[in-house]
Amino acid sequence: MTTYPALALLEFDSIAVGIEAADAMVKRAAVAHVHVGTVQPGKLLVLVAGAVAEVEEALVAGRRAGAAALVGEVYLPGVHEDVVAAVEQGARWPPVLEALGIVETRTVAAAIRAADAGRKGAEVQLLEVRLADGLGGKGLVFFHGPVADVEAAVTLGAESTEAGELLYATVIPQLHADIATRLNAHTSWLPPSPSGS
Repeated sequence: MTTYPALALLEFDSIAVGIEAADAMVKRAAVAHVHVGTVQPGKLLVLVAGAVAEVEEALVAGRRAGAAALVGEVYLPGVHEDVVAAVEQGARWPPVLEALGIVETRTVAAAIRAADAGRKGAEVQLLEVRLADGLGGKGLVFFHGPVADVEAAVTLGAESTEAGELLYATVIPQLHADIATRLNAHTSWLPPSPSGS
């Protein structure tokens, strides 16, 4: 797994403006990694990762180029290596959960901050970070580990959010096997289509 010292994510409510901003970001700075894509409801996310200076430069360019449509952002110098993987690769759930921690946020940026804060501050596994799609634009973070560690991660994740961003935070000790089995498959109502569309 590739690790990056810094991560920035910008959220735009115009797809066209967001693509324009993404282009400006990578033209301005040689970031090591870029991911761009649409999410519901009709937004565009741009994630860049790499060296701190390059990510900062790209962030400035993206803010400037996309100011008219920028609705959220997060910048994490010193991002935990598990956060980028969880955002991009999806779920990594074990077959049995000792305790499940959930942080539900109003925004994508808040979910990423919560994931980073919880993972840095506690000995937990970051199972999944879901962003916007199928969530009405919200974010979900799932932690796993011993109850006390999951409680710490959830508390830190919740505390990292800004006013009005946190919707709910909870810890479920010994999640029932039937629920765990369902969530292990996927956390959305319908399974992902085989074609990925």
